[in-house]
Amino acid sequence: MMKLTLGDLTALKQQRQKITMITAYDAPSARLADAAGIDAILVGDSAAMTVFGYDQTTAITLDDMLLLARAARRGTTRALLVADMPFGSVQVSDAETVANAVRFVKEAGVDAVKIEGAGAMTRRIAAVIDAGIAVVGHIGLTPQSANQLGGYKPQGRTADAAAQLLKDAAALESAGCVAVVLEAIPPLVAAAITRSLAIPTIGIGAGVECDGQVLVWHDMLGLSTSVDGALKLPKFVKQYAELGNEIVKAVQAYIADVQAGRFPEPRHTYAMPDEERARFEKARQDLSATKP
Repeated sequence: MMKLTLGDLTALKQQRQKITMITAYDAPSARLADAAGIDAILVGDSAAMTVFGYDQTTAITLDDMLLLARAARRGTTRALLVADMPFGSVQVSDAETVANAVRFVKEAGVDAVKIEGAGAMTRRIAAVIDAGIAVVGHIGLTPQSANQLGGYKPQGRTADAAAQLLKDAAALESAGCVAVVLEAIPPLVAAAITRSLAIPTIGIGAGVECDGQVLVWHDMLGLSTSVDGALKLPKFVKQYAELGNEIVKAVQAYIADVQAGRFPEPRHTYAMPDEERARFEKARQDLSATKP
């Protein structure tokens, strides 16, 4: 299969074909998503929660993200690979932001980085683009800024806030972004932004009229749900499998087999050739005979 290019995303928008994106944080997951025909794989800073067990995205480090991106790269052949620039990697200066983005390209081989925010962040994004690195923007609910936004809440639900999102999207396009993620905003607003841009929009909790959609791997596959059902997923998540429950059942079956002596069976072990077995028995007997 031919590898997709960033230009292919725009072509898909122009052809009115929906773009598909999913997160992945390791080589096996990326390989499976790639084999399924996904258009883009996002190494998201959501790994802070899904992989490392933190309660917010800001806890993940640049080195953590680079490790995950390198792993996902090794599992990706056809799809585009995009990596989140984590909190702390873009806040200090234009120069440091560019240096960090360069690491994602050189060390992990990503096709683009994703940077949250607009406004003052637009200058940072432009600096990365000027350095020759593709950037996917992200507006609406930006988890790295959740505290400033009053928590993980939908955005753009007033006329003024929606108008600001339109301006932010236009600014990101003008800065040179190759696409924009729209998270947790009303479909009406997302549709207006999508129509106003020449670059693709990727929605998550932003309605069906976005040019594409993204979901978190663990959420979609039912790997995020706690076994007691206490964990609540965002409203915009659709689960396509319940693998978490299946994994628990499989591990329980393994425990039961080990405890009952049903595993391993002879077919799971390695036989010794008869002649070597005879030699081993003789050696064992000789060793026993020398014991005091």
